[in-house]
Amino acid sequence: MTTSQSRPPNPAPSRAARARSFNAAAAQYAANRPSYPSALLDAVEEEAGRPLAGARVADVGAGTGIATALLHARGADVVAVEPGEGMAAQFQATLPDVPVVRGNGNALPLADGTADFITYAQAWHWTDTAHSVPEALRVLRPGGALALWWNTSALDVEWIADASARISRFFGIDVVTEQNKGTDRTDLADPSGRLRFSRREVRWSRRVPLDTHLANISSHSAFLVTPQDRRTAFLAEERGHLLKVFPDGVVEETYDVLLLVALNS
Repeated sequence: MTTSQSRPPNPAPSRAARARSFNAAAAQYAANRPSYPSALLDAVEEEAGRPLAGARVADVGAGTGIATALLHARGADVVAVEPGEGMAAQFQATLPDVPVVRGNGNALPLADGTADFITYAQAWHWTDTAHSVPEALRVLRPGGALALWWNTSALDVEWIADASARISRFFGIDVVTEQNKGTDRTDLADPSGRLRFSRREVRWSRRVPLDTHLANISSHSAFLVTPQDRRTAFLAEERGHLLKVFPDGVVEETYDVLLLVALNS
């Protein structure tokens, strides 16, 4: 019998199609994606040399507001920038007191020199750095900070490495390479070399029901653009694999948050 992992992969969808896929899954994204630890925001403040409290922050590619909520709770004066209609609607439902404007990092709908921080949580890789770098420098005040971060899977944890290998086979790609693309080296964050990034990593974990874990991984764009029958079959097989590791049905997800910070000197 042919399993979901042994079928040939579908032709790769376009980058634009993957970006648009989040809009229909905004509620799933908001409910199941991981947040970030307080130590991450501590590191942002340390690298920027100033607190977030009272700072004017533009959170770009804000999605459903997972990172924006943390910045707002720190006392930042936050405006969110989000291109997707569905994601922006979910953001407004979740954070009705935080302004969100439609736009993207390649053409920020913000005035020159108005931000103390520009933040991108899980979003910088969707930009074209030929445009997003000069846009960030335009909007940041002198001495302001551009902070980019990503939750990345802790591949030194055995069960996570095994799960990543299964995903690699399913999609016919190297998940490790894909995870590191654009995030493992500071020169990929700004190929022009105009920004000097410092780099930090923060490890953290969360314990979630198996259903939440599966909904989390299936909220990634690669899964969202996969035909439903293939996606459903893979998730059913994955449930069986994970119940062998977590028989109580509670999964401990471990992440290494990669943080890159550059100052507008």
